[in-house]
Amino acid sequence: MEDQMDYKSSGVDIEAGYKSVELMKQYVKTTMRPEVLGGLGGFSGAFSLEKIKDMEKPTLVSGTDGVGTKIKLAFLMDKHDTIGIDCVAMCVNDIACAGGEPLFFLDYIACGKNIPEKIAEIVKGVSAGCVQSEAALIGGETAEHPGLMPEDEYDLAGFAVGVVDEKDLITGKDLKEKDVLIGIASSGVHSNGFSLVRKVFSMDEKTLNTYHEELGKTLGEALIAPTKIYVKALRSIKEAGVRVKGCSHITGGGFYENVPRMLPEGVRAVIRKDSYEVPAIFKMLAREGQIEEQMMYNTYNMGIGMVVAVDPTDVDKTMKAIEAAGETAYVIGEIENGEKGVTLC
Repeated sequence: MEDQMDYKSSGVDIEAGYKSVELMKQYVKTTMRPEVLGGLGGFSGAFSLEKIKDMEKPTLVSGTDGVGTKIKLAFLMDKHDTIGIDCVAMCVNDIACAGGEPLFFLDYIACGKNIPEKIAEIVKGVSAGCVQSEAALIGGETAEHPGLMPEDEYDLAGFAVGVVDEKDLITGKDLKEKDVLIGIASSGVHSNGFSLVRKVFSMDEKTLNTYHEELGKTLGEALIAPTKIYVKALRSIKEAGVRVKGCSHITGGGFYENVPRMLPEGVRAVIRKDSYEVPAIFKMLAREGQIEEQMMYNTYNMGIGMVVAVDPTDVDKTMKAIEAAGETAYVIGEIENGEKGVTLC
């Protein structure tokens, strides 16, 4: 008698899927908000909008992203509990950039083989990011792709929804000459430019586990450091009574691509490179890869993960509010009249 075919023999293990859900529940629970209706395992995630009725013109803001090739580093280091923070950060930071408060998050994991313990570790990181940003993890999908992806690999993406009163949207339209640019420190490379990182450094165990005095840690530890989540810092600024006039999340494309995105026509951002200490990981990357300075600032955050523009009279309040949220801030430049763009000097 011929062997009967079933889903497991084709490479999809339904039982492993059930086990993954059971293991991740403890982490998902930590992200819950009062507005979440129902539990994990339904066909959709439900979230009450009762609280936003107080807003004049409630406006939903959304963000979706992945973590790019940084995920390769997680495979090589066999460290899967922080890559989820990166995924959440990339989505919720964009929402915060628009003045929004993240409400909920959904994740999508595609894997070659569902190893429940590994999936739970990934979701542990996603949950940690959700706790940091106070977004509820209300749903997700783990898709097993036998024959499409290697068994020990996976990809991770996410989607976040937030809310802001329309009058509080940060648009940059009122930016004017003499407005001040404040940079909020990053934790390192964050989640962009890793294809270049992997060309500069040998991605092997020995290289990644080598301790570097200038970094104060191993290369692997410096590179895998999770992306900073700036939701609390932006909220702290708002609660201090400061109106953020413009905001830019420094991701792929660095300063040159991201800072102009917050500018209206007729004004230019002028940023002083010596206004803060560029972290050692970027100096090392530029040196080892012989990467020109312009390319570094056009690829990486160079130590500044978020830039906010405020009125000159609000600088002190803004700096104090950012520091009260546990972040480090620097006055890095100002707005000038001129052709829309950014000057680094």
